[in-house]
Amino acid sequence: MQEEETLAIAPAGARAPDDSPAVLRELAAQAGITINGDAPWDIQVRDPRLYHRILTKGSLGFGEAYVDGMWECDRLDQLFDRLLRIDADEKLGSWARVRLFGEVLRHSLFNLQSDRRAFQVAEQHYDIGNDVFVAMLDPTMSYSCAYWDGAADLVEAQQKKLDMICRKLELKRGEVLLEIGCGWGGLARFAAERYGVEVVGITVSKEQQALARERCKGLPVAIELMDYRELSRKFDKIVSVGMFEHVGPKNYRTYFDIAHRALKNDGLFLLHTIGSAVTVAKTDPWIDQYIFPNGKLPSAREIAAAVEGRFLIEDWHNFGADYDRTLMAWWEKFDAAWPELEARYGTRFYRMWKYYLLSCAGFFRSRQGQLWQVVLSKPQRASTYRSVR
Repeated sequence: MQEEETLAIAPAGARAPDDSPAVLRELAAQAGITINGDAPWDIQVRDPRLYHRILTKGSLGFGEAYVDGMWECDRLDQLFDRLLRIDADEKLGSWARVRLFGEVLRHSLFNLQSDRRAFQVAEQHYDIGNDVFVAMLDPTMSYSCAYWDGAADLVEAQQKKLDMICRKLELKRGEVLLEIGCGWGGLARFAAERYGVEVVGITVSKEQQALARERCKGLPVAIELMDYRELSRKFDKIVSVGMFEHVGPKNYRTYFDIAHRALKNDGLFLLHTIGSAVTVAKTDPWIDQYIFPNGKLPSAREIAAAVEGRFLIEDWHNFGADYDRTLMAWWEKFDAAWPELEARYGTRFYRMWKYYLLSCAGFFRSRQGQLWQVVLSKPQRASTYRSVR
């Protein structure tokens, strides 16, 4: 995605004639979408080559065509909510289904989240530049779903999420907390300051490590650049927020084996992860190629199967609807900050990031996307766990 590539196939406001294939018109109609219609969720076609891209490349071509300026939509979040509710990508023609089958094979035959690939997502996504995330996120730089129950804004919602995690873990002063995938250190700092614990955070992102260390300076917090498979010591409590999506089904049992070895017998492990409403054998190809390479969302069945024989499930909390609201808040902040970011990142990045945030908002609004906090313990734990919210 080079900045010198051409954008805006047609002048702003112009519409290409609706000569879309019947299969695409029918598919759009099923979702209540009109090509070149007047509703905010309707697609405005700027270049008729869009149709060939969709038919041959499915959702990957759809996203690439948006970044290329081939189509517009006033409300991408509403568009994707409608498309996902009818499983539009699954209903495309035979060429697109061949590509979907290829995605299934890729995830089935290869370990896309092996230790050799562990740092790829950081290099492509988390290390793009801390300025984007500083502009988009709340002051704790929490890049995960906020908890909006009773919250007035994103700042309060993320604070409530962090505090809920600490309470669910029953953190006590003097304990040592392991955070697998520590981001920019928001939770580590919060837990050390508010609950008096020592924190060891690990990340595969050099940019995250550098900023997290700066933000946690003077606190009993260590931020290490390492893959979870390198862990060897024991901890009182373990937490992982927004990292399990990068583990992959072929590594689920390894992941929980390592967490089991790292957790003391009377400890607790809180897993915070996006989940898929159903078990699927692939990931969205556009998200995989341009946002989170090698990612894969787990289903409840996959988590339960991998946990069995290793941990007991003490609590399973679903607040997936809150991710829709979180993503919309991120988009508003990113859009407002764009004038300061534009010179460094350019128009194509803006369109890519807009597509990413708003299509994900539609994903959670459609209920295909879920957000789970699962509290796990070892069978050896003696005390009774009481769920908190």
